[in-house]
Amino acid sequence: MEKVEGIGGVFIRARDPDALGAWYERHLGIAAEHGHWSQAGGTTIFAAFPETSDYFDADRRWMINFRVPDLDRMIAQLEGAGIAVTTDPDWNSDVGRFARIHDPEGNPVELWQPSQLVRDHEVKG
Repeated sequence: MEKVEGIGGVFIRARDPDALGAWYERHLGIAAEHGHWSQAGGTTIFAAFPETSDYFDADRRWMINFRVPDLDRMIAQLEGAGIAVTTDPDWNSDVGRFARIHDPEGNPVELWQPSQLVRDHEVKG
C-alpha cells in the first residue's frame, strides 16, 4: 500500500490572510516564504475525535498542533506578547505537555512539548 509521508500543508481561511500569516510568523516563528515552511522532523499525531469531544472548542471542526522544544519558554514568550495561554494538567500525559492559544481569528492552536518517551521513539523509529 502506498502511504503519505507527512503533512503537505495547512490551509486556513482568513479575513485578512496577510495579517494572520504575519501573526504566525511573529509569535510562533513560522516564517513561510512564498507559502513554504521547512519544519523539523519528528512525530506528528493524526487523530479523529468524536463530535461530542470536549478536547477542543465545540464550534470548531479542527485544531492544529505544533511541536515545540521548550513549552515553558514558548508560554513566556506568548504571554509577554499579550497572548492568552491556557494550560491544564489534565491535558498532559506520557506523550508530553500541552498548552493552547487562539490566533487572532479565533482558530485554536495547541502547543506540544513531546515527552522523552516520544523523542526516544523517534530516534529508534
